[in-house]
Amino acid sequence: MKTNSFIKWALFVLLCFIWGSSFILMKEGMKGLSPYQVASLRILSAGLVLSPFLLKALKETPKKLIWPIVLSGFIGTFFPAYLFCLAETVLASSLAGILNSTTPLFTIIIGAMFFKQKNGWSKWIGVIIGFIGMILPTISQFGTVEIGYFAFYLMVLTATVLYGINANVVHQYLKEATPTNVATIAFSSLIIPTSLILAGTGFFSTIDPTNTIWLKATGASILLGIGGTCIASVIFYMLMKKAGPVFASMVTYGIPFVAIFWGILSGENITTIQIAGMAVILLGVRVANR
Repeated sequence: MKTNSFIKWALFVLLCFIWGSSFILMKEGMKGLSPYQVASLRILSAGLVLSPFLLKALKETPKKLIWPIVLSGFIGTFFPAYLFCLAETVLASSLAGILNSTTPLFTIIIGAMFFKQKNGWSKWIGVIIGFIGMILPTISQFGTVEIGYFAFYLMVLTATVLYGINANVVHQYLKEATPTNVATIAFSSLIIPTSLILAGTGFFSTIDPTNTIWLKATGASILLGIGGTCIASVIFYMLMKKAGPVFASMVTYGIPFVAIFWGILSGENITTIQIAGMAVILLGVRVANR
């Protein structure tokens, strides 16, 4: 029992760091590429890394699960990747990471409404506590939300709704498939559409390895795909199977920790209210995991 609990929390912390760092990598990528190109490179690189294992994954996965897995790839990766990149053309990367913490709320609501998930009061209370903790550093750093930014906030919230749907789809329908096979099939199915988008945005005609800005932006996007999408998604599916969709989705509550970590490295000031917010977030995770 203790070993299983340790594994859950180890996966939880690792995902917090990887996905929390993703928002910085998006910003770095968009210094030399368009939002569509960064998102496409992210998904494409993940798909290419896993594609050598596709035949094995297809053989080991029941045929009835193939299309749900493909659907999971679009819902949980394809559309959110573009939404986040577009949102970060205006929003700060750390704010996008903080807003991402609404995912557990939507996971519980969608699970209860459409997937007949039964959640005890401790999970509901834990998510609410975590949501309150998320608001504190948001207010501290960004103040009130400007009306002009509403569309970009909505993009992030739409992405978190899709994450909530995907978490329930994986938990409800993909229990028979292994995490690696789910990720392999899902991302491999996205190679063609992302390649078409890259071609349509003129990426292949602008390849210039001698251009430092282009090279750094492309490198950040590929690193984002291999680490923040490919490896992290396999870990996420593992966490889903071990701890369920609610606890797995609450990994998003740890993202502000990583955002502040990167803030310290870049010389940002960390306030007391931000530290308090992080403490409340951890309390929410603990309560929901009871």
